[in-house]
Amino acid sequence: MGQYLDVDGLRRRVAELEETMAQPGFWDDPKEAQKVAAEASRLREQVSDWQALRQRAEDLQVLFQLAVEEQDGETAAEAVRELASLEKTVDQMELETLLAGPYDSEDAILSIHPGAGGTESQDWAQMLLRMYTRWAEDRGYKVEVLDLQPGEEAGIKSATLSIRGRNAYGYLQAERGVHRLVRISPFDASGRRHTSFASVDVLPDVQESQEVEIRPDEIRIDTYRASGAGGQHVNKTESAVRITHLPTGIVVTCQTERSQHANREAAMKILRARLLARKLEERRQKLDELRGEQGEIAWGNQIRSYVFAPYTLVKDHRTEAETGNVQAVMDGDLDLFIQSYLRARGRT
Repeated sequence: MGQYLDVDGLRRRVAELEETMAQPGFWDDPKEAQKVAAEASRLREQVSDWQALRQRAEDLQVLFQLAVEEQDGETAAEAVRELASLEKTVDQMELETLLAGPYDSEDAILSIHPGAGGTESQDWAQMLLRMYTRWAEDRGYKVEVLDLQPGEEAGIKSATLSIRGRNAYGYLQAERGVHRLVRISPFDASGRRHTSFASVDVLPDVQESQEVEIRPDEIRIDTYRASGAGGQHVNKTESAVRITHLPTGIVVTCQTERSQHANREAAMKILRARLLARKLEERRQKLDELRGEQGEIAWGNQIRSYVFAPYTLVKDHRTEAETGNVQAVMDGDLDLFIQSYLRARGRT
Protein backbone atom coordinates (compact mmCIF):
# COMPACT_ATOMS: atom_id res chain seq x y z
CA MET A 1 0.00 0.00 0.00
CA GLY A 2 2.87 2.33 0.70
CA GLN A 3 3.70 2.77 -2.97
CA TYR A 4 0.25 4.18 -3.57
CA LEU A 5 -0.21 6.56 -0.67
CA ASP A 6 1.98 8.25 1.92
CA VAL A 7 -0.40 8.22 4.88
CA ASP A 8 2.16 9.82 7.20
CA GLY A 9 2.61 12.58 4.63
CA LEU A 10 -1.15 13.12 4.60
CA ARG A 11 -1.18 13.42 8.37
CA ARG A 12 1.57 16.03 8.23
CA ARG A 13 -0.32 17.98 5.60
CA VAL A 14 -3.52 17.89 7.70
CA ALA A 15 -1.54 19.18 10.70
CA GLU A 16 -0.16 22.04 8.59
CA LEU A 17 -3.62 22.99 7.37
CA GLU A 18 -5.10 22.85 10.88
CA GLU A 19 -2.31 25.10 12.11
CA THR A 20 -3.10 27.55 9.31
CA MET A 21 -6.81 27.46 10.16
CA ALA A 22 -6.03 28.23 13.82
CA GLN A 23 -4.24 31.46 12.93
CA PRO A 24 -5.95 34.77 13.79
CA GLY A 25 -7.58 36.36 10.78
CA PHE A 26 -7.85 33.06 8.89
CA TRP A 27 -11.41 33.84 7.78
CA ASP A 28 -10.60 37.39 6.67
CA ASP A 29 -10.33 36.02 3.14
CA PRO A 30 -13.42 33.74 2.97
CA LYS A 31 -12.66 32.34 -0.50
CA GLU A 32 -9.14 31.23 0.38
CA ALA A 33 -10.27 30.00 3.80
CA GLN A 34 -12.93 27.80 2.21
CA LYS A 35 -10.35 26.24 -0.10
CA VAL A 36 -8.05 25.40 2.84
CA ALA A 37 -10.91 24.03 4.95
CA ALA A 38 -12.15 21.88 2.06
CA GLU A 39 -8.67 20.42 1.48
CA ALA A 40 -8.27 19.66 5.19
CA SER A 41 -11.65 17.90 5.29
CA ARG A 42 -10.84 15.82 2.20
CA LEU A 43 -7.43 14.74 3.57
CA ARG A 44 -8.88 13.88 6.99
CA GLU A 45 -11.36 11.59 5.26
CA GLN A 46 -8.56 9.89 3.33
CA VAL A 47 -6.52 9.31 6.50
CA SER A 48 -9.59 7.96 8.29
CA ASP A 49 -10.32 5.54 5.44
CA TRP A 50 -6.79 4.14 5.44
CA GLN A 51 -6.76 3.81 9.22
CA ALA A 52 -10.02 1.85 9.03
CA LEU A 53 -8.50 -0.35 6.32
CA ARG A 54 -5.45 -1.09 8.49
CA GLN A 55 -7.73 -2.04 11.39
CA ARG A 56 -9.70 -4.42 9.16
CA ALA A 57 -6.45 -6.07 8.05
CA GLU A 58 -5.34 -6.56 11.66
CA ASP A 59 -8.75 -7.98 12.63
CA LEU A 60 -8.60 -10.36 9.67
CA GLN A 61 -5.19 -11.63 10.75
CA VAL A 62 -6.61 -12.42 14.19
CA LEU A 63 -9.58 -14.20 12.58
CA PHE A 64 -7.30 -16.43 10.48
CA GLN A 65 -5.18 -17.27 13.52
CA LEU A 66 -8.32 -18.18 15.46
CA ALA A 67 -9.55 -20.44 12.63
CA VAL A 68 -6.19 -22.26 12.52
CA GLU A 69 -5.85 -22.64 16.27
CA GLU A 70 -9.39 -23.96 16.76
CA GLN A 71 -9.56 -25.87 13.46
CA ASP A 72 -12.89 -24.12 12.88
CA GLY A 73 -14.09 -24.45 9.28
CA GLU A 74 -16.91 -21.91 9.74
CA THR A 75 -14.49 -19.27 11.07
CA ALA A 76 -12.11 -20.04 8.22
CA ALA A 77 -14.89 -19.53 5.66
CA GLU A 78 -15.78 -16.22 7.31
CA ALA A 79 -12.13 -15.14 7.11
CA VAL A 80 -11.97 -16.02 3.40
CA ARG A 81 -15.08 -13.95 2.70
CA GLU A 82 -13.65 -11.00 4.65
CA LEU A 83 -10.37 -11.32 2.74
CA ALA A 84 -12.20 -11.06 -0.59
CA SER A 85 -14.09 -8.02 0.66
CA LEU A 86 -10.88 -6.44 1.96
CA GLU A 87 -9.07 -7.00 -1.35
CA LYS A 88 -11.92 -5.28 -3.18
CA THR A 89 -11.73 -2.31 -0.81
CA VAL A 90 -7.95 -2.09 -1.23
CA ASP A 91 -8.31 -2.10 -5.02
CA GLN A 92 -10.86 0.71 -4.82
CA MET A 93 -8.74 2.82 -2.47
CA GLU A 94 -5.61 2.29 -4.54
CA LEU A 95 -7.60 3.43 -7.55
CA GLU A 96 -8.62 6.59 -5.73
CA THR A 97 -4.96 7.48 -5.25
CA LEU A 98 -4.79 7.90 -9.05
CA LEU A 99 -7.28 10.75 -8.75
CA ALA A 100 -4.61 13.34 -8.13
CA GLY A 101 -5.77 16.01 -10.57
CA PRO A 102 -6.66 19.45 -9.19
CA TYR A 103 -10.40 18.88 -9.75
CA ASP A 104 -10.68 15.08 -9.45
CA SER A 105 -12.27 15.29 -6.01
CA GLU A 106 -14.98 17.70 -7.19
CA ASP A 107 -18.61 17.08 -8.09
CA ALA A 108 -19.33 16.63 -11.79
CA ILE A 109 -21.57 18.17 -14.42
CA LEU A 110 -22.36 15.62 -17.13
CA SER A 111 -24.03 16.54 -20.43
CA ILE A 112 -25.38 14.22 -23.12
CA HIS A 113 -26.12 15.23 -26.72
CA PRO A 114 -27.38 12.90 -29.47
CA GLY A 115 -25.61 12.85 -32.81
CA ALA A 116 -27.21 12.99 -36.25
CA GLY A 117 -29.99 10.48 -36.78
CA GLY A 118 -33.07 12.00 -35.18
CA THR A 119 -35.15 9.63 -33.07
CA GLU A 120 -32.54 6.84 -33.16
CA SER A 121 -29.79 8.96 -31.62
CA GLN A 122 -32.16 10.72 -29.25
CA ASP A 123 -33.30 7.36 -27.89
CA TRP A 124 -29.64 6.33 -27.47
CA ALA A 125 -28.96 9.55 -25.56
CA GLN A 126 -31.81 8.73 -23.19
CA MET A 127 -30.40 5.23 -22.66
CA LEU A 128 -27.06 6.80 -21.69
CA LEU A 129 -28.85 9.19 -19.33
CA ARG A 130 -30.39 6.21 -17.55
CA MET A 131 -27.02 4.39 -17.48
CA TYR A 132 -25.18 7.26 -15.80
CA THR A 133 -28.02 7.92 -13.38
CA ARG A 134 -27.94 4.25 -12.32
CA TRP A 135 -24.14 4.33 -11.96
CA ALA A 136 -24.23 7.43 -9.78
CA GLU A 137 -27.08 6.22 -7.57
CA ASP A 138 -25.37 2.85 -7.05
CA ARG A 139 -22.34 4.75 -5.70
CA GLY A 140 -24.49 6.79 -3.34
CA TYR A 141 -24.01 10.00 -5.33
CA LYS A 142 -26.74 12.61 -5.50
CA VAL A 143 -28.10 13.21 -9.01
CA GLU A 144 -29.91 16.41 -10.01
CA VAL A 145 -31.23 17.16 -13.48
CA LEU A 146 -30.08 20.67 -14.41
CA ASP A 147 -31.52 20.69 -17.91
CA LEU A 148 -33.50 18.21 -19.99
CA GLN A 149 -34.83 18.69 -23.53
CA PRO A 150 -37.16 15.82 -24.53
CA GLY A 151 -37.19 14.50 -28.07
CA GLU A 152 -40.20 15.07 -30.30
CA GLU A 153 -41.03 11.37 -30.72
CA ALA A 154 -38.79 9.56 -28.23
CA GLY A 155 -35.56 10.03 -26.32
CA ILE A 156 -33.95 13.36 -25.50
CA LYS A 157 -32.40 16.23 -27.45
CA SER A 158 -30.02 17.00 -24.58
CA ALA A 159 -29.57 16.50 -20.85
CA THR A 160 -27.33 18.00 -18.20
CA LEU A 161 -26.87 16.39 -14.78
CA SER A 162 -25.24 17.52 -11.57
CA ILE A 163 -23.63 14.48 -9.92
CA ARG A 164 -22.45 15.19 -6.41
CA GLY A 165 -20.20 12.96 -4.35
CA ARG A 166 -16.57 12.32 -3.51
CA ASN A 167 -14.41 12.04 -6.66
CA ALA A 168 -17.43 12.24 -8.98
CA TYR A 169 -15.51 14.23 -11.59
CA GLY A 170 -12.39 12.12 -11.15
CA TYR A 171 -14.29 8.98 -12.13
CA LEU A 172 -16.65 10.40 -14.73
CA GLN A 173 -13.95 12.17 -16.74
CA ALA A 174 -13.31 8.69 -18.16
CA GLU A 175 -16.67 8.94 -19.96
CA ARG A 176 -15.98 12.08 -21.97
CA GLY A 177 -16.26 11.43 -25.69
CA VAL A 178 -18.47 9.86 -28.34
CA HIS A 179 -20.42 6.68 -27.55
CA ARG A 180 -21.53 4.44 -30.44
CA LEU A 181 -24.53 2.08 -30.44
CA VAL A 182 -25.21 -0.77 -32.88
CA ARG A 183 -28.60 -2.48 -32.56
CA ILE A 184 -31.74 -3.65 -34.32
CA SER A 185 -33.77 -0.46 -34.33
CA PRO A 186 -37.09 -0.55 -32.43
CA PHE A 187 -38.18 2.32 -34.70
CA ASP A 188 -37.53 0.47 -37.98
CA ALA A 189 -40.45 -1.68 -39.14
CA SER A 190 -38.05 -3.67 -41.34
CA GLY A 191 -35.95 -4.70 -38.33
CA ARG A 192 -32.69 -3.42 -39.77
CA ARG A 193 -29.53 -2.70 -37.83
CA HIS A 194 -28.78 0.94 -37.08
CA THR A 195 -25.71 2.75 -35.76
CA SER A 196 -26.30 5.73 -33.48
CA PHE A 197 -23.96 8.17 -31.79
CA ALA A 198 -24.16 10.42 -28.73
CA SER A 199 -21.55 12.63 -27.13
CA VAL A 200 -20.88 12.87 -23.41
CA ASP A 201 -19.16 15.85 -21.84
CA VAL A 202 -18.00 15.92 -18.22
CA LEU A 203 -16.92 19.04 -16.35
CA PRO A 204 -15.85 19.68 -12.76
CA ASP A 205 -18.51 21.51 -10.75
CA VAL A 206 -16.57 24.51 -9.52
CA GLN A 207 -17.78 26.96 -6.91
CA GLU A 208 -17.46 30.74 -7.00
CA SER A 209 -14.63 30.51 -4.46
CA GLN A 210 -12.43 28.82 -7.04
CA GLU A 211 -10.60 30.30 -10.00
CA VAL A 212 -13.58 31.08 -12.24
CA GLU A 213 -15.03 34.52 -11.67
CA ILE A 214 -18.04 35.83 -13.59
CA ARG A 215 -18.75 39.55 -13.43
CA PRO A 216 -22.37 40.74 -13.76
CA ASP A 217 -21.46 42.94 -16.73
CA GLU A 218 -20.11 39.89 -18.61
CA ILE A 219 -23.43 38.06 -18.88
CA ARG A 220 -26.82 38.60 -20.52
CA ILE A 221 -29.78 36.81 -18.97
CA ASP A 222 -32.93 36.10 -20.99
CA THR A 223 -36.09 34.40 -19.78
CA TYR A 224 -38.65 32.50 -21.82
CA ARG A 225 -41.43 29.97 -21.48
CA ALA A 226 -40.21 26.44 -20.95
CA SER A 227 -41.19 23.70 -23.38
CA GLY A 228 -42.06 20.07 -22.78
CA ALA A 229 -43.67 18.45 -19.76
CA GLY A 230 -44.71 20.56 -16.83
CA GLY A 231 -48.42 21.24 -17.10
CA GLN A 232 -50.06 24.63 -17.11
CA HIS A 233 -47.30 26.21 -15.04
CA VAL A 234 -44.82 25.76 -17.88
CA ASN A 235 -47.08 27.48 -20.40
CA LYS A 236 -48.01 30.49 -18.25
CA THR A 237 -44.68 31.67 -16.79
CA GLU A 238 -41.31 32.60 -18.21
CA SER A 239 -39.36 30.38 -15.82
CA ALA A 240 -36.74 29.11 -18.31
CA VAL A 241 -33.40 30.94 -18.31
CA ARG A 242 -30.77 31.48 -21.00
CA ILE A 243 -27.43 32.99 -19.99
CA THR A 244 -24.95 34.30 -22.56
CA HIS A 245 -21.35 34.91 -21.49
CA LEU A 246 -20.47 37.90 -23.64
CA PRO A 247 -16.64 37.64 -23.67
CA THR A 248 -16.67 34.02 -24.90
CA GLY A 249 -20.07 33.64 -26.54
CA ILE A 250 -20.88 30.57 -24.40
CA VAL A 251 -24.64 30.09 -24.03
CA VAL A 252 -26.29 27.89 -21.39
CA THR A 253 -29.96 27.22 -20.73
CA CYS A 254 -31.99 25.68 -17.94
CA GLN A 255 -35.73 25.06 -17.74
CA THR A 256 -36.19 22.04 -15.49
CA GLU A 257 -36.87 23.95 -12.27
CA ARG A 258 -40.25 25.53 -11.57
CA SER A 259 -38.86 28.92 -10.57
CA GLN A 260 -36.84 31.38 -12.58
CA HIS A 261 -34.45 31.84 -9.65
CA ALA A 262 -33.69 28.11 -9.42
CA ASN A 263 -33.15 27.87 -13.17
CA ARG A 264 -30.79 30.83 -13.03
CA GLU A 265 -28.69 29.19 -10.29
CA ALA A 266 -28.51 25.94 -12.25
CA ALA A 267 -27.53 27.77 -15.45
CA MET A 268 -24.77 29.67 -13.62
CA LYS A 269 -23.44 26.36 -12.28
CA ILE A 270 -23.17 25.03 -15.85
CA LEU A 271 -21.59 28.27 -17.09
CA ARG A 272 -18.89 28.21 -14.41
CA ALA A 273 -18.02 24.63 -15.33
CA ARG A 274 -17.76 25.44 -19.04
CA LEU A 275 -15.59 28.48 -18.40
CA LEU A 276 -13.24 26.38 -16.26
CA ALA A 277 -13.06 23.74 -18.99
CA ARG A 278 -12.19 26.47 -21.50
CA LYS A 279 -9.44 27.80 -19.23
CA LEU A 280 -7.97 24.33 -18.69
CA GLU A 281 -8.01 23.64 -22.44
CA GLU A 282 -6.16 26.91 -23.10
CA ARG A 283 -3.50 25.89 -20.56
CA ARG A 284 -3.16 22.47 -22.16
CA GLN A 285 -2.70 23.99 -25.60
CA LYS A 286 0.00 26.34 -24.31
CA LEU A 287 1.86 23.44 -22.70
CA ASP A 288 1.60 21.47 -25.94
CA GLU A 289 3.13 24.38 -27.83
CA LEU A 290 6.01 24.53 -25.37
CA ARG A 291 6.59 20.77 -25.62
CA GLY A 292 6.58 20.85 -29.41
CA GLU A 293 5.23 18.18 -31.74
CA GLN A 294 4.20 15.04 -29.89
CA GLY A 295 2.42 11.80 -30.49
CA GLU A 296 -1.22 11.23 -29.75
CA ILE A 297 -2.31 12.96 -26.53
CA ALA A 298 -5.89 11.68 -26.37
CA TRP A 299 -7.36 8.39 -27.47
CA GLY A 300 -9.79 9.99 -29.86
CA ASN A 301 -13.44 10.95 -29.87
CA GLN A 302 -15.17 7.62 -30.33
CA ILE A 303 -14.26 6.13 -26.99
CA ARG A 304 -16.63 3.18 -26.75
CA SER A 305 -18.92 0.94 -28.80
CA TYR A 306 -22.03 -0.81 -27.50
CA VAL A 307 -23.13 -3.67 -29.77
CA PHE A 308 -26.56 -5.20 -29.16
CA ALA A 309 -26.78 -7.20 -32.42
CA PRO A 310 -25.75 -9.49 -34.08
CA TYR A 311 -23.75 -10.21 -30.90
CA THR A 312 -23.45 -8.46 -27.53
CA LEU A 313 -20.28 -6.55 -26.68
CA VAL A 314 -19.24 -3.32 -25.05
CA LYS A 315 -15.69 -2.33 -25.93
CA ASP A 316 -13.61 0.70 -24.94
CA HIS A 317 -11.37 1.67 -27.84
CA ARG A 318 -8.83 3.48 -25.66
CA THR A 319 -8.01 0.67 -23.25
CA GLU A 320 -9.34 -2.42 -25.06
CA ALA A 321 -11.45 -3.24 -21.98
CA GLU A 322 -14.55 -5.16 -23.02
CA THR A 323 -17.46 -7.25 -21.73
CA GLY A 324 -20.27 -9.24 -23.29
CA ASN A 325 -22.72 -8.33 -20.53
CA VAL A 326 -24.35 -5.38 -22.27
CA GLN A 327 -27.36 -5.30 -19.94
CA ALA A 328 -25.19 -4.92 -16.84
CA VAL A 329 -23.37 -1.98 -18.43
CA MET A 330 -26.63 -0.28 -19.41
CA ASP A 331 -27.77 -0.79 -15.81
CA GLY A 332 -24.80 1.29 -14.63
CA ASP A 333 -21.97 -1.24 -14.20
CA LEU A 334 -19.18 0.96 -15.59
CA ASP A 335 -16.39 0.15 -13.15
CA LEU A 336 -14.47 -2.02 -15.64
CA PHE A 337 -14.18 0.85 -18.12
CA ILE A 338 -13.61 3.65 -15.63
CA GLN A 339 -10.93 1.73 -13.73
CA SER A 340 -9.17 0.65 -16.94
CA TYR A 341 -9.06 4.26 -18.07
CA LEU A 342 -7.70 5.57 -14.78
CA ARG A 343 -5.04 2.87 -14.52
CA ALA A 344 -3.96 3.45 -18.13
CA ARG A 345 -3.75 7.17 -17.48
CA GLY A 346 -1.76 6.54 -14.32
CA ARG A 347 0.86 4.63 -16.32
CA THR A 348 1.43 7.47 -18.79
